[in-house]
Amino acid sequence: MENNRNFFITIALSVLILAVWQYFYVLPRSEAQREAARIEQQRVEEQKKAADAANPGASTPAPGTTAPGAIPNAPGGDVVTAASRDQALAASKRVKIDTPSLEGSINLTGARLDDLKLKHYTETVDKNSPEIELLNPQALPTGYFAEIGFVGNDKTGAVPGAETVWSVDGNPTLTPSTPVTLTYTNDKGLTFKRTFSVDTNYMFTVSDTVQNAGSSAVSLFNYGRVTRYDKPAVASTYVLHEGLIGFTGTEGLQEHKYASVEKDKQYQPGKSTDGWLGITDKYWAVTLVPTEKQPFQPRYAYFEDGRHRYQSDFLTDPINVAAGQSATVETEIFAGAKEVAKINAYAEDRHIKRFDLLIDWGWFHFITKPMFWLIDTLYKFLGNFGLAILATTVIVKALFFPLANKSYASMANMKKVQPKMLEIREKYADDKMKQQQAMMELYKTEKINPLAGCWPVALQIPVFFSLYKVLYITIEMRHAPFFGWIQDLAAPDPTSIFNLFGLVPITLPHMLMIGVWPLIMGVTMFLQMRMNPTPPDPTQAAIFTWMPVIFTFMMAGFPAGLVIYWAWNNTLSILQQGVIMKRQGAKIELWDNLVALFRKKPSPAE
Repeated sequence: MENNRNFFITIALSVLILAVWQYFYVLPRSEAQREAARIEQQRVEEQKKAADAANPGASTPAPGTTAPGAIPNAPGGDVVTAASRDQALAASKRVKIDTPSLEGSINLTGARLDDLKLKHYTETVDKNSPEIELLNPQALPTGYFAEIGFVGNDKTGAVPGAETVWSVDGNPTLTPSTPVTLTYTNDKGLTFKRTFSVDTNYMFTVSDTVQNAGSSAVSLFNYGRVTRYDKPAVASTYVLHEGLIGFTGTEGLQEHKYASVEKDKQYQPGKSTDGWLGITDKYWAVTLVPTEKQPFQPRYAYFEDGRHRYQSDFLTDPINVAAGQSATVETEIFAGAKEVAKINAYAEDRHIKRFDLLIDWGWFHFITKPMFWLIDTLYKFLGNFGLAILATTVIVKALFFPLANKSYASMANMKKVQPKMLEIREKYADDKMKQQQAMMELYKTEKINPLAGCWPVALQIPVFFSLYKVLYITIEMRHAPFFGWIQDLAAPDPTSIFNLFGLVPITLPHMLMIGVWPLIMGVTMFLQMRMNPTPPDPTQAAIFTWMPVIFTFMMAGFPAGLVIYWAWNNTLSILQQGVIMKRQGAKIELWDNLVALFRKKPSPAE
């Protein structure tokens, strides 16, 4: 019964790990390859349109003529018109952005935020790697921008939109200490003053004041949108949401994957007076926080007219401005890295409703968030996330020590009564009912719980998944080094035994990238399994022998931090189990099993 139970537990855990590996690693890689092919095909089609289009902006409705309740399309959005980023930036006048965290510019055509780089984040671990380009001009295939504008009518005349060319005094630079004010006056006596301010991190504040110098009251709508023309190669894996996102109204969190919005074209929840919406990537996001003064209608949409694009937008209720009066609306724009501390601070200090949900902690956030908090807190003391993971493993082990102690003690007692169990099996070999009854009586007499051995395995699963989630979603773990060759705990071990850990200069297929840490993990798993007697059944014995090898190959593609955790956890389990078995007087089978593994097997003739 004991061997069968262990057999089924091992099979179940293997299937679970294999399923995780397939869903979180194999499938996303396949999706990435298909998506890369799709992007390349779309780029070719867009270049062909650029060559054939005689007047790309002719179909765009002019600001001021759009019907109320409709956000105007972006002009010239049906073709790619720039060969390089520098060319796209040079096509219009701009206001420079320079903060401790960001650099870029504001396009004076449309007062659009479409040029933004993150100073503290690079594309790879190489220090000379280019900075992350978060926002890009619309003229590029990777166009991605945030824009605030107005929808007017005949009485208002032309109001600020995507085509509006704003004026700015001098040659200012937007910094945390120097806001920038833009102005635009139309032919109906309306003057628009837009002030951009920014903090030291990633939050912009756009304050629009409308001054009515005309003789009659006017009514207009304020809109905001985050528009994107491409999407990540891997988006919305099973462990992470990437795509359109928001938290507005009574419907709460809205998460729309790229694929789902491509299919349904549009999602429009109920109106709201607070909340936020935008587009999120794994580590970065661009979101709008509309003014609390006006109810607004959020929308998540996919457009196929001209260039295909994804858009999260809002449109406020009418804003009435009496003759000789003014009105002010304010919109905040978050554009940057999803750093946990900063996101939480924005949610609390600026009273942004559930802004913490911008980070996808998942259904098991009640485990994942405390896990991150513990690792991050230890990192502040130890200065290395790898050491923080090792320390976290020790703390988790200590928390569950009483339960694990009971489990290992019960397992040790099971080993001590093995001879009695064998006697019962032999005595009632032909009567399974009496055999079970005798076994249960033995368990009762010896105070043994036959299921106690399941707990160490069961407790490891939620910790494993929560740590995987933390490593996968949090930007704090991105490019976080350990020691030696591990320069990114969120990426797989880059070494491989099949090229002698880099000594042989050959490129290997990914399935053969079995690095040092996966090998260490496999060895510790092998030793842990050899702590117990070898199962008498040949099939079970073969499975237990090959299980560490299978896990080594599967875990090689997981983040290095997770493999380090598993290896360290196995090591602690070996020590813990050895101490408890020694206290209980149970024999530790490790040495005998290792000797037997290399002992010459007798031939059939012998």
